[in-house]
This record gives sequence, structure tokens and C-alpha cells, in this order.
Amino acid sequence: MTRRELLSTISLPILAATLDAQESDGGSQNQGKDPRNILNGFEIPREKYSDQPYVVITKDGNWLCVLTTGKGSEGAPAQHIISTTSADKGRTWSTPIDIEPATGPEASWVMPLAIPGSGRVYVFYTYNADNLRLDTMSNSKTYAKRVDTMGEYAYKYTDDYGKSWSAERYFIPMRRMRIDRDNAYAGKRVYFWGVGKPIVTHNGAMFGFAKVGKWGDPGGMVTSQGCFMHSPNILTEKDPKKLKWNLLPEGDEGLRAPKGPVSDEANLVELNDGSLYATYRTIDGFNCGAYSRDQGRTWTPPAYAVYEPGGRPIKHPRAANFVRKFSNGKYLLWYHNHGGQSVLSSKWSYYSNRNPAWVSGGIERHGHIYWSQPEILLYHPDPDIRTSYPDFIEDQGEFYVTETIKTYARVHKVDRALLEALWNQAENSTRTQKGLVFTSIGSTQNGKPQTLPKLPSLLNGGFTIEFWIRLWELSADQTILDTRLPNGKGIAVTTSDRSTYSLTLNDGAKEATWDTDPGVHPGTLKVGVWQHVALVVDGGPKIITAIVDGILNDGGPARDYGWGRFPPELADVNGTTDSPIRAKIFGNIKGLRIYDRYLRTSEVVGNYRADLNTART
Repeated sequence: MTRRELLSTISLPILAATLDAQESDGGSQNQGKDPRNILNGFEIPREKYSDQPYVVITKDGNWLCVLTTGKGSEGAPAQHIISTTSADKGRTWSTPIDIEPATGPEASWVMPLAIPGSGRVYVFYTYNADNLRLDTMSNSKTYAKRVDTMGEYAYKYTDDYGKSWSAERYFIPMRRMRIDRDNAYAGKRVYFWGVGKPIVTHNGAMFGFAKVGKWGDPGGMVTSQGCFMHSPNILTEKDPKKLKWNLLPEGDEGLRAPKGPVSDEANLVELNDGSLYATYRTIDGFNCGAYSRDQGRTWTPPAYAVYEPGGRPIKHPRAANFVRKFSNGKYLLWYHNHGGQSVLSSKWSYYSNRNPAWVSGGIERHGHIYWSQPEILLYHPDPDIRTSYPDFIEDQGEFYVTETIKTYARVHKVDRALLEALWNQAENSTRTQKGLVFTSIGSTQNGKPQTLPKLPSLLNGGFTIEFWIRLWELSADQTILDTRLPNGKGIAVTTSDRSTYSLTLNDGAKEATWDTDPGVHPGTLKVGVWQHVALVVDGGPKIITAIVDGILNDGGPARDYGWGRFPPELADVNGTTDSPIRAKIFGNIKGLRIYDRYLRTSEVVGNYRADLNTART
């Protein structure tokens, strides 16, 4: 089903960007103080193009950020890598210095590793060592001009916290695998790049990257596999020439996707039990997750990442999906909660659908990570702007995230309460009271009129409607509440002809609708049982989410995503001040509550669990 069909009266363009497309910054409009709004972050210096801003905290307590930049677009000649430092947690930055200059061969996709205790920081990057100007083996004139994803895996280091970098660069030996031997150069040259940051493990350090088999159309990296570099002595060896390297996994194949030819941008964490967990992107509509119980030598078979073992797959487009571990032993997953299987589609828009950015909190149990229902972490007011390649920084008990929209990179402070709620979501059974402006506890069947409170404007506010309901049939046009005036202004929650709950918002000039997921997957409607339903209208990103029985709708097999946008101009959706709420249903409603703010997913899950023992009786 198309976005146009799902959003009814809303018409939003689908981004059709290629890998090297440029993105505007969306203007200087006043977006308020919402910390999730990307425009409210602090900019990180760059030239024009700006990608993969990764930060380590140096021994002197400052932040050292490295990134790929250039005066042209992504992949243009003179692309190179720089570093900059911040003494105030990303609010201001020093003048950037070159790690590799723009006058040399292309240097790209730089990743930093701070060596614990020593103060040294290494960086690893793709270096066009042969200074190739044209990839004559590419099947595309456009991509033939890109020479930023081939050459040698290089590294340099700094011993003065980024004030200077080693004059000498060093190369990591690259064992050839089948995907290399099958490339256009028969393995004499290799295509590869890495994202994220290396991690320190109990037996050295390790980072993920991707080998590319075919380069060109469609999408640049036509085929790819995930791999890892492991150094057993980098934490103790002071001579960079003596570093040892192991290419993993062992054998001739890297990490692959269950269906499509793309499986790249692998990054990883070490679990509390010493195992490894890696995520990587595909073009199948889902990201992948893999475990290794032998330090990366072998991995579990190709499989999509799931919220819990045996649970729902996590929807994600062809974009970075990063996993991070924090000092409390818990995890965070960045993704876009938007699927769409496009392996066989010639009309697929590559690298789109990266706004907003969602995160799930992870808890380790029995050697696996269990992921929470997600929250929106960041958004850009322009739906077509793409944000990606984040880094998470933990500094003195506070959390920060960097990101890039390719032309700008920024740093944002993250509300610690949001992360704690994600990590504690599975145990939360507390009902939130903040913003609660209406409560109807009793059970009703075609109930009596009640007055709805005035709701905030959606220009910069939001609201949440939640209720417990038991329907005897899922026929269309049953009404849970309706405050609309004769001209349509107001809100309504009704059943649709798709066996869903449909929310209609109308301010007298514009209207938007969104509904819960159709189908029979988790979070969809059932007959004859009590269910908890929450409809959250968030005026920041202009998004409506639906949460049924503690499950945030993700579209399931019926649609690519389970959340919908409404027009940014949509404002006052209040009906008359004495608008009645009249339930006209084949069933019962109880516990109808309205909040004059958007509730976080974790709050809705807490509300659901708070009533779980009593609401179903």
C-alpha cells in the first residue's frame, strides 16, 4: 500500500535520492526547543559534505571527533578526513585539522579507537592508495567517478589528543575472500568501507566493515558482505608496525542477508557473557542481527534482527543501524522503523526513509538481547531530509548522540529519562499522571455524553487518547469518540473497513487520518477480548503512532510502517467546548483517558501494564 493511500488527504513526496545526493538543511524556521528536533543540535565543523561524525573521549577529558568531509558531494574528488575537539561536550569545537589532506588520494569513512589508559587514539579508514581517478570496471558512468570505497585499509594515530596525527600511515593486510575474487578486478583491488567505531573486547579490539563485490548500478554497492577486523595486541603494543590483524569470520564468506544481495555496515558489541552481537543493513526491509560465541570466527546463520528471540523482525531500510553498549551493561539500537522489501523492485528509492530516527533499549538475557518497543530519538522537520550514521557518547553520567544529514553534522544531548525508560520498559507497571486531563473509568456500552477537555494546538503540542475496549465484531463505522462539528473540525476515533481503529484529525481546513495496523500480527485488533489501545499525536515530528496491548504498530506484513505523518499546518483540532463523547459500538469501553501531551511509548506500555490484571475482567 502506498503512502498516499495510507495518509488519505496528505500528499508527501517520497525521497528519491541516490547515495551522493545532497540534502538541504530545511531552513531556519523556529522549531521550538524540542531536543529531538535535529535543528536544535550543535553543529560540528565540516567543509561542505559531512559524514560519519564519531567521537571518543580522550585522556584529558575532551571530546575528539573525526569525520569524512569535502567541498563537493559524497564521493567527489578531494574527499578526506579531519578531526576536531570540544572541551564543552560538543557545544563548541576547535578548528578542524587534516588527518589526511584534500590534496592527497581520497581518504574516507574514518573510525576512531581510544586505547584505554595510554591516551593514544587510532583511526581506521579507506584510502585510495593507488590514487585511481576512474573505476573503469564500474557499470555506471556516475559511480565510475567514485574512488572512495577501494584501496587499502589504512590507520594513523595521535598521542596528543588530536592536536597532530602520525605522518606515517599504516595498512592492514586484507585477506581475499570469494566476494573479492568475484569482483571486476578478480581481487587485485578490493572494495570496502566501514562505519561506526571499533570496540574494546576481552581479547583486543575489533571493528566491522563491508566488502563489496560489485560496484555501480543499482545503488553503488550492488553486492556486499559484512566482515570484521580483530587485533589481539593493539591495546598493549606501542609500535603500530607490530600490530597483528585477523580478518573475520574465518572462511570464504562474510555475514549475508537472508534474501537480498546486500549485507553491509556491520557494527558490533561484546555481550556481558563474552559473546559478540552484530547488526548490519540489507535491502530486504529489515536489518540483520547475528551472534558469535567464538570471538567472531563463526556467526549464526543469516537472520533478520528481532525484538526478542522468536519475535517480530525489526523493520529498517538501507541505512545505518547501530548498536551500542553503555557502562550499565545495557544496549541501544538506532534504526528507522520503516521497512519495505525492495530486492526485486526497479522503482525503489535507494537510501531513503531515514527520518525520524528511532531507538530501542536492549537488555541481555541468557546470551541474547531483548529490545524494547521503540521511541523517536531525533527528527528533522522536513520529512525528506535523511539523518544517519550516529554515535553515542556517555560522559559523566550523561548521554549524547551525533548524527549527520550529509551537509550538516550535529551533536545532541539525550534525555537520560528516555533511555532509562527504554531499559526498564519490560518491568514498568506504573501509570503516568502527567498531562492527564480526562478520565472515564467506568465500563460503557453506547455510553452517556461526556465533555472532552480542550486539546493543545498541534503546531507545537500533542495529545494522547487511550482506552480499554472489547468489541464483539470488527465492522466499520463503530464510534469510540467523535467531537467533530458540522464542518468536520474536531477529532474522531472509529472502526474502519479494514478492521482497525481510525483516528481523524481536522482543524477546519486540513484533515489527516491514520489507523492501527490491519491484520493478525501482534498489536492488531481481536474480537471478544479486552484490548488496550493508545493513539499518540506528536506535534514535534508531526507523527501519529498507535500502540495496541503494549505493542507499537510497525505495519506488520500489510504495510511498510505503522506510524503516519500529518500536515505541519494542522493546528487546532478541538470541536465545540461541549463536544460529547458518545460511544456507539458493539462492545464495551472502559478506562478512557486523554492526555494533553504526547506520551512516550514507554509511558503507554507502563499504563497498559498498570491495568493488565484488572482491565481484562
